[in-house]
Order: sequence, then structure tokens, then C-alpha cells
Amino acid sequence: MHDGSPRLARIARQANNTANCGRTNGGHDPAAKRVAVLYMNPASRASETAPARDNNVLRQRAARCRFVLVETSHPGNVGSTARALKTMGFGEPGGYVLVRPREPDAQSHPDAVAMASGADDVLASARVVDDIGEALAGAALTIALTARPREFGPRRIGPRVAAEEVAALLASPDATVAFVFGNERYGLPNDVVERCHIVTHIPANPAYASLNLSQAVQLIAYEVRMALLADTGTGDTRIDGVGFVGEPATAEQIDGMFAHLERGLVEIGFLDPAKPKKLMPRLRRLFARTQLEAEEVNILRGIAKRMLGRRADDATPPTGAADDCR
Repeated sequence: MHDGSPRLARIARQANNTANCGRTNGGHDPAAKRVAVLYMNPASRASETAPARDNNVLRQRAARCRFVLVETSHPGNVGSTARALKTMGFGEPGGYVLVRPREPDAQSHPDAVAMASGADDVLASARVVDDIGEALAGAALTIALTARPREFGPRRIGPRVAAEEVAALLASPDATVAFVFGNERYGLPNDVVERCHIVTHIPANPAYASLNLSQAVQLIAYEVRMALLADTGTGDTRIDGVGFVGEPATAEQIDGMFAHLERGLVEIGFLDPAKPKKLMPRLRRLFARTQLEAEEVNILRGIAKRMLGRRADDATPPTGAADDCR
């Protein structure tokens, strides 16, 4: 059973039509066949593109980061916060605490379950307590989220700086940190803020600074995750590997591709070997701006081979998407 995506269906049809590249010479395009197989089997597609789990160091530190919601009114926010935490790698047992939620059995409320959207484990493991002291017990650093100025209270810092302090503290194996979020309508009471070590807030648009509770949790959790990634050296915090799923091309493969491409450009008259100017260096610079995959190099070499194979009649259309992708 497939997911019905029109774009993917179109790609799959094209892949089926060109799965055997260069039928006249027995060529084969594994990439095209793979697209067809993945379309017919979404489970295979998911397993191929699914990212690896966070490593143990990152997970252990994230597990000691606690998110506390005080007197939450809407069960939907309890569920959507569970989802926000799970997407950022938080919410292990003990990492999500509800202080006197307004709705009895908020975790099992239909709105909470619906808004958790797959983070049912985080929602079910949330701890419900009656007192803020119990929620903060054992935390070496407590951080209150509030935009409202207070006459007295803890020092105020930005969320990114707070996240960096959290990451540094969590390097100690026994340290625990707690972020505290208030009620949707009136935020955190003074007595709760005064029990925290730090106050931070999200610098939203001052003309409209209204954030949904789970959105605020998501933003803070993101900042902490980025700080943990940087502190543990477990990911490139600029791109975090997004979009790269194939085997990277080697230097030898890339050099071979450029030599092949240069011959093809000469063959079609686009490059004058007597006056090459800076075409090839510019092409090298263009491709150097991305991490080429081995499969992408093969595609480009297939294009170069087609250039070299069209001496007889430049007007002859290709018989497929690529005749030889080797």
C-alpha cells in the first residue's frame, strides 16, 4: 500500500520506465529501481531515510533535563508539549512534570492524546505532583520562563545563554536541570519564580508576544538541544546532517567525473580546449559547495557519456532519462 503522493507516484512511473538504463547495451540504473521499490513499499522508504537515534552521551544528558508545567489549563497543551519534548530528544521518565493540572487525568484526556501525536510514551510517563517543591526536588539549576518584569527575583538572561549554562552543568554526571513554565493565562506566580535560580524569556515580537505553551517549550527545548549538541560534539549544529542520506563521493570519483565531464563539454563544442578560460575551475567551485554523493557523481558521468555518444546526430532525442548511469 502506498501513501498516494502524486509527485512520488509520478517519479515512480518514470523510474519504472527507465529502470533499465541504456536498454540497448544492457545498462542498469539502480537509483531508478530503488525509487520504484520505495514507492511500492513505504516501510522501506522510512527505514532508508530514518535518522539514527541520538547517541548515549546526548541522551543521558537530555534525560537529566526536566520540564515542569505549573497549573496547565488545557489538556491539549499537555499533549502537544509531550510532542514538542520528544521531537527535541527530551521527555524521558521523570523529565516531564505536571504541577496541579487543572483538568483531572489530563494525560488520558482525548485532547491530550490527540495533540501528543505519537508521543504517547512521553505523555503517559509525565509525573503529576501537587507542589512545586516536589517538582524541583534534586535540581541543581532551576529556570523560570516568564516575560513579565518582576521587582525582585533571580537574574535574567536570554534563552540561548541559559541553554549554554544548562549544557555546561549537565556535563557533570549527577546534575539535573529544571525549566518551569506557567499557566496559559497568567503565567508563573511570584513565589514560584522566586524559587528559581534564573529567569529567561523568549524575545518574541513585542507587538504580539503571545506564544502557545507548547510552542514556548519547543523553542526552549530546541535551544537546549543545540547547546548539548555543541557541548558534546555529537552533531554539526549548523546543518545536523539534514538531507544527506547517501554514500559520499571520494576524491578519486569526483576527479574522474570532472575529467569525463570535460571531455563531454569539448565534444559538444561548449568548451574550447585551446581557450578553456576558467570553465572547469568554476564548475569545480560550484560542486565544491555541496557534498556530492557517489550516486550523484554516477548521474553526472552518465550525462557526460551521453554527450560523448552523440557525435552522429545532435538532434536525436534520448530514449530514456539516462542511457548509462554507471
